[in-house]
Amino acid sequence: MNNLKLAVVGAGAFGRNHVRVLSRLPAVHLVAIVDPDLAKAQQLASEHGGQALAALDALPAVDAAVVATPTGSHEEVTARLLRLGVDVLVEKPIADTAAAGERLARLADKCGRVLQVGHLERFNPAVIALEKALTIPLFFEIHRLSVFTPRSLDVDVVLDLMIHDLDLVLSLTQAAPEEIRAAGITVLSNKVDIANVRLSFASGCVANLTASRVSVEQVRKLRLFQPGEYISVDYQRQDATRFSVAPAESSPLPKISFEQLTVERAEPLESELLSFCDAVRRRTHPRVDAWQGARALQLAEAILDKIEEHVAIVSATIHSRHLAK
Repeated sequence: MNNLKLAVVGAGAFGRNHVRVLSRLPAVHLVAIVDPDLAKAQQLASEHGGQALAALDALPAVDAAVVATPTGSHEEVTARLLRLGVDVLVEKPIADTAAAGERLARLADKCGRVLQVGHLERFNPAVIALEKALTIPLFFEIHRLSVFTPRSLDVDVVLDLMIHDLDLVLSLTQAAPEEIRAAGITVLSNKVDIANVRLSFASGCVANLTASRVSVEQVRKLRLFQPGEYISVDYQRQDATRFSVAPAESSPLPKISFEQLTVERAEPLESELLSFCDAVRRRTHPRVDAWQGARALQLAEAILDKIEEHVAIVSATIHSRHLAK
């Protein structure tokens, strides 16, 4: 099998992880690392191989590329690569707006290129186990909490953290919500740092999601309720437990049993990159395509609009209370 020639654009935290994993994948040749800060690219290249470049203009011929630049540059960089005939894995969110994401999806279709979006939790082994056990989703309770870091402060917590879970809910329900309720506040940045969202679907399914990047602990958990059972997933531990309820033979009370679902542990990023490389080689549809990435971003934008409405209501309430004093 011929080696795939790949480049990584962006030598920040995400780019470093992609370079680390790509450098050890079989039948993959890391050709170049591109970053305007050439020193950062050179440092990575010295550790993992490849040529360090300061701009895409000097990029040699490659089969595919990973775009791990700041969100605001995703559309420009990804579009340029697609037009060069390069398949792309772009980090989430796909772009800075849903409209930009849809433009990239159309461009990828027009150019006949693979365009995958880095919604990493789709490759979490516990999530894959959950998908296999899915029947009729009725209720989701999802928490994604992180301690504060200066990373990704150019976007709010909905686009930074919650979008992973929005993508999952859309994937598992195979539907868009009919109603959105949301609230959020700023704490340590000038963006929304904590958000709570309730999504209602035509099927009757409801999803409650909470995301925070100012927590004192890190939590990544999902609970899915479906007829006769619920499944608890811990993204970090990569485990999934099924709790089942059934009539008991000799008791009026139901019998509750539980079992650990079979989870084949793996590093999600490695699974994601292997899946991307497979789609490039086989010219098949990626597991998370650009249209799915754009839909998740569209939902995130709708949530942010609802948060703005809530902020306006709270501000008016506070103002009126102050005037009444």
